[in-house]
Amino acid sequence: MPRRGREKSQSGIYHIILRGMNRQTIFEEEEDAIKFLQTLKESKDKSGYKLYAYCLMSNHIHLLLKEEEEELGIIMRRIGASYVYWYNGKYGRCGHLFQDRYKSETVEDDRYLLTVLRYIHQNPLKAGLVKDLKDYKWSSYSEYIKRSEIIDTDFILKLFAKDNNKAIQSFKAFHEISSNETCMDIEENKKITDEEAIKIIKIGCKVSHCIDIQEMEKEEKNRCLKLLKENGLSTRQIARLTGVSRHIVVKA
Repeated sequence: MPRRGREKSQSGIYHIILRGMNRQTIFEEEEDAIKFLQTLKESKDKSGYKLYAYCLMSNHIHLLLKEEEEELGIIMRRIGASYVYWYNGKYGRCGHLFQDRYKSETVEDDRYLLTVLRYIHQNPLKAGLVKDLKDYKWSSYSEYIKRSEIIDTDFILKLFAKDNNKAIQSFKAFHEISSNETCMDIEENKKITDEEAIKIIKIGCKVSHCIDIQEMEKEEKNRCLKLLKENGLSTRQIARLTGVSRHIVVKA
């Protein structure tokens, strides 16, 4: 069955999700997240789009942007190709990093624009990563409160108030509201406990102890590591339970 064409936004604004292949971790280290933000800025300068929000999670990314000079498909190819080229070079890997087709939804009015904005910024809070939005380093929330680096804040803040200080206070108050409104998101598997992960490792890799994987031949080791990722274990969890370095897990 052919894929359905993407809905075209009349406003030019889209909520986008980029997801790691097979739920793969996209950001292993802080350097990776920093590089992706640099990629966003560089592609923004070339493509001329407006960026209203971002949030980098371990295995997926939320973006809220408005296409202007280039269409969305070109923008996303530019972002993806640049980051994947760098990431593959760093970790000595090849092939795809992102799921081949990014998800997108149109944003056609100011009310839903603000709903999506809050939804994106509240991702780390709902995931239990922080207790206060300002403490999460990898979202655009702080760019609205402090100083903008790559976000076009003026348009959003003017929806709250004409005076900038009042707008920022209203922006903060708006984000303190716990909303039940739903936006496009990814379907996440239930987090696998270490006890469950150990069983998967022993059965799937046919070993008596998790650390036995360290002694395997390279080809067999890579097969096992790939199998564990496909079964929902995180890169950090695999490395911690088997003693195999995260770099080797990612490369496999």
